[in-house]
Amino acid sequence: MKYWLSKNKTPLLISVLGAIVGYSYWYFVGCASGTCAITSVWWRSTIYGVIMGWLLGCLLYTSDAADDLLCVD
Repeated sequence: MKYWLSKNKTPLLISVLGAIVGYSYWYFVGCASGTCAITSVWWRSTIYGVIMGWLLGCLLYTSDAADDLLCVD
């Protein structure tokens, strides 16, 4: 587990940043009518931010030992 955490440091940090951005988007912009699929409730917007952050982190991840199942180079 410690090896996995040290190996995936960049995607994890960007995922946390994505969660903050997703929650902030819901809080400041949100959806007034409640019919928006992603931004109608806070947890969907936050999870979407985490997923987008993880994908962006995997794109920016440039390690030689990237043979993990979640971030494959």
